[in-house]
Amino acid sequence: MDRDTRRVKENYTMLCDFYELTMGQGYFNCGKRDTITYFDVFFRDIPDGGGYAVCAGLDQLIDYIEDLAFTEEDIECLRRKRLFSEDFLSYLKTFRFTGDIWAVPEGTPIFPGEPIMTVRAPAIEAQFIETFVLLSLNHQSLIATKTSRIVGAAEGRPVSEFGSRRAQGTAGAILGARAAYIAGCSSSACTIAEERYGVPTGGTMAHSWVQMFDTEFEAFDTYCSIYPDSATLLIDTYNVLKSGVPNAIKAFKKHNIRRGGVRIDSGDVAYLSRRVRSMLDEAGLYDIKIIVSNSLDEHIIRDLIQQGAKIDAFGVGERLITSRSSPVFGGVYKLVAVEKEDGTILPKIKISENIEKITNPHYKKLYRLYDRTTGKAIADQITLYSETIDDTKSLEIFDPHFTWKKKTVENFIARELLVPVFKNGVCVYPRYSVEEIRSYCKKEMDTLWEEVKRLDNPHRYYVDLSHELWELKHRLLNENSQS
Repeated sequence: MDRDTRRVKENYTMLCDFYELTMGQGYFNCGKRDTITYFDVFFRDIPDGGGYAVCAGLDQLIDYIEDLAFTEEDIECLRRKRLFSEDFLSYLKTFRFTGDIWAVPEGTPIFPGEPIMTVRAPAIEAQFIETFVLLSLNHQSLIATKTSRIVGAAEGRPVSEFGSRRAQGTAGAILGARAAYIAGCSSSACTIAEERYGVPTGGTMAHSWVQMFDTEFEAFDTYCSIYPDSATLLIDTYNVLKSGVPNAIKAFKKHNIRRGGVRIDSGDVAYLSRRVRSMLDEAGLYDIKIIVSNSLDEHIIRDLIQQGAKIDAFGVGERLITSRSSPVFGGVYKLVAVEKEDGTILPKIKISENIEKITNPHYKKLYRLYDRTTGKAIADQITLYSETIDDTKSLEIFDPHFTWKKKTVENFIARELLVPVFKNGVCVYPRYSVEEIRSYCKKEMDTLWEEVKRLDNPHRYYVDLSHELWELKHRLLNENSQS
């Protein structure tokens, strides 16, 4: 198979905000149904005050658009609202997406204000897909971003995603596991994520297993006899140091297991892990790994490592799968241009008293500039669609938050980040496997400087507007302020 697993088809056509339908009928009635529009997807703030985010969710969006079609049941549901005309309902019976989409590939580090997707389509079509575009990209980008922070804090130690039972619904668990794996988790406890997406899954035992037996040793002994090649024993059901570790050592030695593991799920993990490591080493079990869980996140993991904890791997649950500390990825979907019948593109801008809500107008490109020597990402620049960055010349990049701060970029390679996904309603984007997306994500994350990736007070990555785009934006702002 070209992709990791079988594809699960579900009809999500009616998963839209109701106003997409009322506006759709409005466009239908007033003659704007075929007006070509341009919408950008972008986000304003990075979760957890971080220095970067990670894009994810494009693959599920492609499935949605390819399957987009109203069923008879959908049409009847809308008819019962007594709000939609029969002409509009008849139009919906043959509704399909026929437009163009460009997007940043999954796994790409992304930054506030830059378009991570552009939709060019007739007004009704472009407007209608807004809800699913945002829910798909917002959710998986949120989990991928949180995971990337957690994996970075672990400093190379494997991190397994353990969060299904605390996720917000089935999609939260399954697609959350997918996003977590893309962003660096080594595995997931969510078994269906392996069946659907090829995410490696695994697990050990619960406290209930230990409690089912008359003694802790009997529980460990039985488990080791069943899984002699992959036994990881949960040692904190009763007392980690007094019974858990001694019984685990006894079971490992009885079955001659040298490469298993023990898991600690409670208590002072830093202290316990050091003591457990000493006890295992004294028993000659140098290759038995120590895995810890228990409400971990990037800050706790970093602190444990700084405290000298002897931990080989982490299991992270609710704080990853729900991005508990910052549970919303604020992606938005905004009109930026309208195309006239003669092909002329008219820029549109949204103005607000909140500066961060003012949009960047027009159909645009997004470039990332990489240092030719180090391969590191220097800055991103947003340009008009007609512009091309000449990477044989130097370029001045401004900090959008402090326009007096600028850097001159030389000896760089310019790469367009937005790539074609749909052309005239047909998918033209390769359907990459989750392993391929994960490898790409790691490669792109390696292009970011550590100062951008640090947890606290990260370096602000430059995302600048080209001179032509900057002038257009301010001209439109001035025109609208005088009207």
